[in-house]
Amino acid sequence: MPADGSRRGSDDVLGAGFGGLLRRHRRIAGLSQEKLAELAGLSVDAIAALERGRRRAPRAQTVRLLADALGLAESDRSLLAAAARRETDTARLPMRPPPAPINELVGRTTELAATSRLLRQRVARLLTLTGPGGIGKTRLTIALAGEVADMFPDGVCWVPLASVTDPAAVAPTVASSIGLHLLESTRLVEEIAEQIGRSTTLLVLDNCSHQVTTVGEICAILLEHCPNLSILASSRELLRLPGETVYVVPALSLPHDHDHDVRDQAMSSDAVRLFVERASARGYDPTGQLEQVARVVRRLEGMPLAIELAAARMNVMTVEELASELERSFSILAGGAPAASPRQQSMYGAIEWSHALLTKAERETFAQLSVFAGGWTLDAAAAVMPGGATRVEALDLIGRLADKSLIRVVRQGGVARYYMLGVIREFAADRLRVTGQTEAAAGRHAQYYIELAEEADGHLRGPRQGEWLDRLDGELSNLRVAMGWTLRTGAIAEALRLAGGLWLFCSLRGHYAEGSQWLERALQLADSAPPDEVADLSPLCAKANLGAGTLAFLQCEYDAATERLQTALAQYKDLGATAGTALVLQRLGGVARERGDYEAAEDLHCESYDLYESLGDRAGMAWAHNHLGFVAWLRGDLDVGERRCRRARDSFRVVGDGEGLAWSLISLGAIAQYRGELDQAEDLLQESLALSQRLGYREGVAWSLNQLGVIERRRGVTERAVHLLDESLAEHRDLGDRWRSASVLEELAAVAQQRERTEYAAFLLGAADGVREVIGAPVPAIEKADHAATRAAVEASLERRAFRAAWSAGRAAPLAAVADGYPPPGSPTADRTRDPL
Repeated sequence: MPADGSRRGSDDVLGAGFGGLLRRHRRIAGLSQEKLAELAGLSVDAIAALERGRRRAPRAQTVRLLADALGLAESDRSLLAAAARRETDTARLPMRPPPAPINELVGRTTELAATSRLLRQRVARLLTLTGPGGIGKTRLTIALAGEVADMFPDGVCWVPLASVTDPAAVAPTVASSIGLHLLESTRLVEEIAEQIGRSTTLLVLDNCSHQVTTVGEICAILLEHCPNLSILASSRELLRLPGETVYVVPALSLPHDHDHDVRDQAMSSDAVRLFVERASARGYDPTGQLEQVARVVRRLEGMPLAIELAAARMNVMTVEELASELERSFSILAGGAPAASPRQQSMYGAIEWSHALLTKAERETFAQLSVFAGGWTLDAAAAVMPGGATRVEALDLIGRLADKSLIRVVRQGGVARYYMLGVIREFAADRLRVTGQTEAAAGRHAQYYIELAEEADGHLRGPRQGEWLDRLDGELSNLRVAMGWTLRTGAIAEALRLAGGLWLFCSLRGHYAEGSQWLERALQLADSAPPDEVADLSPLCAKANLGAGTLAFLQCEYDAATERLQTALAQYKDLGATAGTALVLQRLGGVARERGDYEAAEDLHCESYDLYESLGDRAGMAWAHNHLGFVAWLRGDLDVGERRCRRARDSFRVVGDGEGLAWSLISLGAIAQYRGELDQAEDLLQESLALSQRLGYREGVAWSLNQLGVIERRRGVTERAVHLLDESLAEHRDLGDRWRSASVLEELAAVAQQRERTEYAAFLLGAADGVREVIGAPVPAIEKADHAATRAAVEASLERRAFRAAWSAGRAAPLAAVADGYPPPGSPTADRTRDPL
């Protein structure tokens, strides 16, 4: 026991989470995360992930290593192990937490008490916070989620919907927020319901107004199928579901008229306090003019956004000038739309006040910029402005809007990026609709991002690959909006250009499912093209079919991949496009390779090489060498594999292809590993891992971790092997790569057998076999010897009945459950195989 008597708080920690308990013991021991990692033989990232709850359900061996490193007494060891077991029983994929507030919540004590009671006493399973824009629904929602978090032991999940413009994207956004990664979306809402199950969870849906119908349909299904689920929504419009409880968020409290003690009474008003805090943040302290502040906030009727916008003007006005200007200039804004509520009218007035201060050019620019989602750059702004504004003109107008606090500037990586707050962007979009220019602006927006995607596509194989991948990642929200516009308007060529220009980005950054959906929808549009346009669309369709086939292949949908790739092959041949034909042949060779048809794969890659050679395409020839080397070592021909991959590596270094270089290093590392040259293999794989991480190339990261785990298993360092293989499995599973997931499961089975966890090893072997049966891919030839040895050792150690039970449980388990390290509850071997490594 530690000298300070840490046992005295045991009653308080009996129900504590593993992460909190680990952090407490580490601090009592006086250890940093780095020192604890060193003592336990774990990574610093692993310690941080466990403490923060990003990694749930630690294995028994991990708990033992941590307890030894911390020098825990037996009683504290038991508490730590118990916390780990509790998390094992309830382990889930990580959910998106509510955002951290950027400033203190002013007022809202009454509102928090009332809404907390509704959720705590389960008066409402569906609680909707409603009110006009700018009333503070999101800020109150964040605070309420934090207030009642202790009532939901399985977590509070935040689902931001403000930027979701396509109704079809609502369910995927919910799925992503709860941590659910799907390979297909035909049963998406049902899969979400199954993920939540009977857990006691609070699902927070923020900014539902623009997707009320879709959100309502999803909520109805989830509430019906998830008995312990509660839903908190913020929306201008009611969801109109049976059982919905509505709470109208009021304005902030105002000071009373004719108060004798102006200072005390004014500062007791939440509206005044908010104005004072925001004006002070702008460098102006108005506490000496509280009577004038009271005039301002009364005029703005206590609306938080209106008050914040008014306070933002304190950089150029006195509070007296501000109050007088509001009295003179905003009498016409007392109404707004005739059908609107009084609060909506005053909110309209508050934003219109800032809008009225703009020049004609600033207003036009303000409205046009509302088409962006997730921010924009100077070049993008110039492209969207009507009439072809120059960069200098765009810069001047953006600067003026930034000075008036209608947009904000973020500087990162040598580039300035501009943003609108969501409610301001919404107002600007309304202004754009009033002028009838929404579709024209959206079209210019889409055209800019189509051209950006096509420009980026030309750099994703060269020395600037990482830079362009990061740039596309930063524009992902805008790319989604642009893609939505092309599909919504039926712009066939534009949809094909954008989806086709992004498929390589999607493959490198792991957006397999989303990229597939874009390509399939674009190709469906192309099927309806008039006959006289078919010929012009043919090159675009060929590229889209190539992309769709590649992404289907990466998700191990081999039949779908083959169909798309064969279509692309015929189209490229009809076009006489040699480079396209060569690339399709490479992809078909990949399908044949994973299906175990190495002879066909080699023939396809050789044919691809010949075409690239005829073009003098050094990068293409390097890729052909790389794939031929890959096929060679997978079938066990290590010498040929090494020669091919060395040639590929050297060529990739010359042409600056980071992805290709990472692949050649992975292959060379695997070859050295199978030869028993473990130190050399580790050096190669560490290099590939670092390169893949730098590029954000997720498949390269997953493969590198896989092979490094094999090295540690061969060395007998099973704890390290488990950590590496677990990381690899999680990455492959999230990507949807079931072919490699199966191989990693078999490696984990080998580790389990080394540790004499034979029943769990049988479970993992069964799980891998189930995956392989579904996708129709055999064990790679090079892995068959290890696989056979593991299986033989497991069968020799278990009674036949026990082996079959564990094997069958593994085959029946979903890959997500297996990747979390345990069989699903209720399986025949759940109790005996849980937390085995």
